[in-house]
Amino acid sequence: MAAVQVAGSPSCGQLREAPREPPPEQDNGFRRLSARLRALRPDDSSSARTEIHLLFDQLISENYSEGGGVAAEDVSALLVQACRLVPLNQNHLVSKVSQLIHHLLNRLQVIVDEQNLDFLMGYTISAIHQCSSWTHMEILQALAALVYCNGSKCQKYLPDLLGKTGLLTTLSDLAQSDPEVRRAAVHCMANLCLSVPGQPYLEEPYQNICFQAFLTTLQSPKSSDMDDITFCMLLQNALKGIQSLLNGGKMKLTQTDELGALLAVLKKAMFHGLPGLNIEMPTVLYPTPLPQYDGRPPVKPQQSESTASRPTVNKKKKYKIKPKKTPQGEEEEEESSSEMEAVPGPGTSRVNMHDRNTRCSSSLGVQGLPVDGSGTLGKERVSSPFTTCSWKRVSSSESDYSDAEGGLQGKMRSYQAKVRQGALACFLSTIKSIEKKVLYGYWSAFVPDTPELGSPQSVSLMTLALKDPSPKTRACALQVLSAILEGSKQFLSVAEDTSDHKRAFTPFSVMIASSIRELHRCLLLALVAESSSQTLTQIIKCLANLVSNAPYNRLKLSLLTKVWNQIKPYIRHKDVNVRVSTLTLLGAIVSTHAPLPEVQLLLQQPCSSGLSSSNSATPHLSPADWWKKVPAGSSLEETSVSSPKGSLEPCWLIRLCISTVVLPKEDCYSGGDTGSAAGSTFEPSPMRLEALQVLAHLARGYFSVAQVYLMELGEVICKCMGEADPSIQLHGAKLLEELGTGLIQQYKPDSTIPPEQRVPVFLNDRQILCITMLLGLNDSKNRLVKAATSRALGVYVLFPCLRQDVIFVADTANAILMSLQDKSLNVRAKAAWSLGNLTDTLIVNMEIPDPSFQEEFSGLLLLKMLRSAIEASKDKDKVKSNAVRALGNLLHFLQPSHIEKPIFAEIIEESIQALISTVLIEAAMKVRWNACYAMGNVFKNPALPLGTAPWTSQAYDALTFVVTSCKNFKVRIRSATALSIPSKREQYGSVEQYAQIWNALVTALQKSEDTTDFLEFKYCASLRTQICQALIHLLSLASASDLPCIKETLELNGDMVRSYLLQFLKSGTEGDDPGAAHSPQERYQMVKMALKHISSIQALTGDTARRAIMDFLENILTIYFDAFGSQVTLLELSDR
Repeated sequence: MAAVQVAGSPSCGQLREAPREPPPEQDNGFRRLSARLRALRPDDSSSARTEIHLLFDQLISENYSEGGGVAAEDVSALLVQACRLVPLNQNHLVSKVSQLIHHLLNRLQVIVDEQNLDFLMGYTISAIHQCSSWTHMEILQALAALVYCNGSKCQKYLPDLLGKTGLLTTLSDLAQSDPEVRRAAVHCMANLCLSVPGQPYLEEPYQNICFQAFLTTLQSPKSSDMDDITFCMLLQNALKGIQSLLNGGKMKLTQTDELGALLAVLKKAMFHGLPGLNIEMPTVLYPTPLPQYDGRPPVKPQQSESTASRPTVNKKKKYKIKPKKTPQGEEEEEESSSEMEAVPGPGTSRVNMHDRNTRCSSSLGVQGLPVDGSGTLGKERVSSPFTTCSWKRVSSSESDYSDAEGGLQGKMRSYQAKVRQGALACFLSTIKSIEKKVLYGYWSAFVPDTPELGSPQSVSLMTLALKDPSPKTRACALQVLSAILEGSKQFLSVAEDTSDHKRAFTPFSVMIASSIRELHRCLLLALVAESSSQTLTQIIKCLANLVSNAPYNRLKLSLLTKVWNQIKPYIRHKDVNVRVSTLTLLGAIVSTHAPLPEVQLLLQQPCSSGLSSSNSATPHLSPADWWKKVPAGSSLEETSVSSPKGSLEPCWLIRLCISTVVLPKEDCYSGGDTGSAAGSTFEPSPMRLEALQVLAHLARGYFSVAQVYLMELGEVICKCMGEADPSIQLHGAKLLEELGTGLIQQYKPDSTIPPEQRVPVFLNDRQILCITMLLGLNDSKNRLVKAATSRALGVYVLFPCLRQDVIFVADTANAILMSLQDKSLNVRAKAAWSLGNLTDTLIVNMEIPDPSFQEEFSGLLLLKMLRSAIEASKDKDKVKSNAVRALGNLLHFLQPSHIEKPIFAEIIEESIQALISTVLIEAAMKVRWNACYAMGNVFKNPALPLGTAPWTSQAYDALTFVVTSCKNFKVRIRSATALSIPSKREQYGSVEQYAQIWNALVTALQKSEDTTDFLEFKYCASLRTQICQALIHLLSLASASDLPCIKETLELNGDMVRSYLLQFLKSGTEGDDPGAAHSPQERYQMVKMALKHISSIQALTGDTARRAIMDFLENILTIYFDAFGSQVTLLELSDR
């Protein structure tokens, strides 16, 4: 066991397990030698020294089995006795006892207890001070083994080790002449930094000393007297040390220079020893949106094109490294039992690093890996598309390196690969220790971008994923890239390339879009070239992370189509992990920004679409019914899986997922699958769970596609519910929930699904039963049942067959109001949501020509609902957000007959005051947004005395305050929308009130980009659009008394307002504001109507305001016409 813990070894906390019963011969050998050693007494005679030497040699050469089997206390006691027998003036014996310490602790995986550690630490530190320099390396190796996972027990020795003139500080310095001693000192320091759960960690000053030592080591070039392998081990130790500081010490890299220096050395170490590549890095990387510091000296090609494309041989030996005889070689021992990674020899070069723009002749049309008939990787079937690729890899069943390189060169390549892996592991820890917004400042340094024409592509993580000869390093690079992409949705949301940008500079949004495209291209290239199943799994997971976070609604089409077509063959891969990750990626595609038109088309492709023919080198699915092998008599066979061969299917992905969940697995999978129970006839559990998740994603985002298989999915859910595995049951229930939600969405008032295409629900024979059951369950004592019942009632009230039933709506309202009084917050929250839905139904019913519903609905029930909503608006945010929504709807629904009654006057005042206070309160964004939305609903009721009532000024004051000062731009947008709703000038109140609203909107327009929150920037355009619409709306209602105020504002801020109004008009014409509520024609007409209204106003004598405002609007229209004359003409013609 190495003194530095390696992957796969037990953690520090696991090493002190009770020892297993040792084999008799091993236990006897150790006990016999230990007894002989304990019998000795310190003696300076030559014969005594010889006997000690022999005993030490025998202890070192004893054949200890894996895991030891010797009690840790016995080992510690023996080492203490050995040190007591060796005086510090005997250099050879000190060297031998150091070897013994290192060997026994590593081989037997022993952590020394605190009492014995105290003696041994004092002994080794004194030995370094007193013994000859040639013994220092062995002593340091012993010290490294002692401090391994014992850092918390070495506190009193830290000044001697890590002080300004401490041993490790001095010996790890660049001035140290012996490279082996320097490496061993850095190794000791790295072991000191290892953390043990529950134990105190190094104090911050010592953490900083170690970090600077490791950083300096990584920044320093290889000295002339240091061989390559020692240099690799030195780098490995430094990287492990930094990783321990970040993981165990929770070290925070808050200084830009500190983080930049670390990222610079990590990027250099990531490419250490990569064939044909040598990059020069600055001392510090700084955050920048532009690619930086790609200093690669020109490298001469090492082989010809013909050599690069030469087929690789199929059989190669797997080398094993024999461990060094010298002690303390944790890196050497790590290699002793594992296959060595190496690179091809001169005749079988695997990588051509010099042509960075090499492309596969089949480009991205290549579908995937070669697969033979049995589902295994086919080596002989690789044909022309692959042989022309200079970066084509050998099969995973072949060794990474050729016979020709031999032992030493192969060993060096292995150590270089471990440096790269260590750098990537350290980078992964760095990513986890810093905030994502800080990390994305270095995006361009590690993520590829589309290169300029004629220039090489910058080196990035994808360089390793495509070019590194070691599958493990490629997998590590992809794991790091996945960590960067995870949670990057907000950062990537700025990307946009739907239109061609013809500007003197490249906008940041276009740069990010370019980077996303390049990531797709590189990952798909890696997909078709990869032969290692483990690395292939990482590629697909990385693609899934990219797909989950990229804003495809703002990018050009075809990116998802390429991913979709290339991933389909891997559904049949022999490795279950590849198949599971493939389903994960397909799930990411159908869940990202759903529904996307591009994905809608992909789902409607036939089973064989996009798959290669039988003579292609790429894998392909069997005929369209390859997965339809259902036992005779199965109901699924008779329903969903029985269509004729080759017919076009509504959705092949749903059929695939259904078969994965319920049908027996195919024979070709049975050999390599893990995760399924012994004797199970079904696919492994991870496959079935992933398939259920994909079905849930489809039901959520593409219900119109999923509803074709509604009955079959119902059978799948029933089967899942009947299984013993709770995970299968849970995911079956989640699928049921998504299908239920999809049904509900079809019957919402704003649904665009034609009635004839909706799934029929509530047949007459079951409708009364369901309603009666729910109304009865609303009295349940079980809070969970009561909450679920309240929510269900809120869903029922949306169905057209029930929402016009006055009796049902009234019964539901009474049940919901009762639940609003419940002690459980969860019940009240569900009840408030349902009350909001019920009041939405009231508004929908107002649009029906038949007024009978409004007339029959009880006024007393309305009063009761208003009072309950007012009380709920004072509750927690979960309740408050829907309570204010209900208040706005109820005030909108009130009829003149209600408002005229004195009993309603007080409750209306209270309701509006509740809304005003919620608009102004520092509550959650959702609460304030709903309050502004509710206020807009109030303004829609023409029967309310808006403009004359005392609460008018308070309502406008609240909205103008929010539109100018709220930190959340979505709330600002909603308040600006509410301010543009009144349809008559008198509803805006006095001239002073009108002027206040106008000035507030101009101020809000001026401050529409003032935010320190990066996440709010994407709402800037929508905010400006809404404010411009509100300003134009106010102009179209202005009276003669309002004109002087408007003129004064335009004189002060005319240029700013003009530029934004022009932007408002142009954005509609150019089509770069897809979320705009009005078409370009409507925007143009809005401004024209405002100008027409201003010109129709009878100006007062001597008043120049009307002419000034008209000139302002005419100037805007003139500039717009000059820029878009032809389009404006077309708009006018279409209007006529």
